[in-house]
Amino acid sequence: MAVGGCAYTPAGFRGNYTTLLVDQSGWGGHQTIQSAIDSVPPFNQNWICIYVRAGTYMEKVTIPPEKSYIYLKGDGKRRTYIIWDGHDNIQTATFSTYADNIIVKSMTFVNSYNFPPEITTNPRRVAVAALVMGDNTAFYRCGFKSWQDTLWDVQGHHYFKRCTINGAVDFIFGNGQSIYEKCSIAVNAGSLDPGLVGFITAQGRDNPDDNSAFVFKNCRVFGTGKTFLGRPWRAYARVIFYNTFMDNVVVPEGWTNFFGDNGAGKLSFAEYGCRGPGSDKSARVGWLTKMGRGELERFTSLSFVDNQGWLSRQPLHRLLE
Repeated sequence: MAVGGCAYTPAGFRGNYTTLLVDQSGWGGHQTIQSAIDSVPPFNQNWICIYVRAGTYMEKVTIPPEKSYIYLKGDGKRRTYIIWDGHDNIQTATFSTYADNIIVKSMTFVNSYNFPPEITTNPRRVAVAALVMGDNTAFYRCGFKSWQDTLWDVQGHHYFKRCTINGAVDFIFGNGQSIYEKCSIAVNAGSLDPGLVGFITAQGRDNPDDNSAFVFKNCRVFGTGKTFLGRPWRAYARVIFYNTFMDNVVVPEGWTNFFGDNGAGKLSFAEYGCRGPGSDKSARVGWLTKMGRGELERFTSLSFVDNQGWLSRQPLHRLLE
């Protein structure tokens, strides 16, 4: 059956496929998102659409590793919200997905413990909005909102398109091999104590043979306060900003490294073709990475996250238009 706009059979699967409806009023088959996920057969090999009607769902949602091929679709990132307040542990995310082959579209994940920072009175803590661990996972027109450690991009090939990510401290972190395309990076560093500066990324590549990187392509960085583009979480951290607009929230030096000068040579922090008042590289750190054209094309091409062709298959890519 097909309900609520789940009109395509993704990744080459033919024929009708199951659509589960989540509606808080009880009209659909499920009143909670987790109930719908729990009903998916273990080790499923056929795409199942879980269509979540507009509303605010106060629940902690997890897609376990044995529940692959789920297309989770909301009614819009300003209409379908999943909210939870787990904190002090990066495992207590509002939304966690451990399975391979997952698509998420048109919804927002909020960790409300410190968000919105203008009105919350809780002490500032780690509070993850989304944990993304499975391979071949894509988010389109989704929102991620928290203050510290908003999006844990743990590992695997991931693609984020036209998403909005809010935060102040290390709010995109992990060791994913990921492209963020046409995303809005909304900095809340103005909510920090006076004199403190935020950090957008904390990438976790820990050896030179690891292919992981965070690539921000055709994105927009804006917000309040001042922020670094990133700092390393692990010794070989790699982050690239490409053709991205940077407002004046970015500090002149751009990047910081708490491993010291001896460790700077292991890092790969790069900026190419960026614009806006925060993109001026004249005062950037001296160890900013210089990449050749071929290397830059490798990282910014969709094949960086789509080496198996999972993302470009018809009609899967149509879900991400």
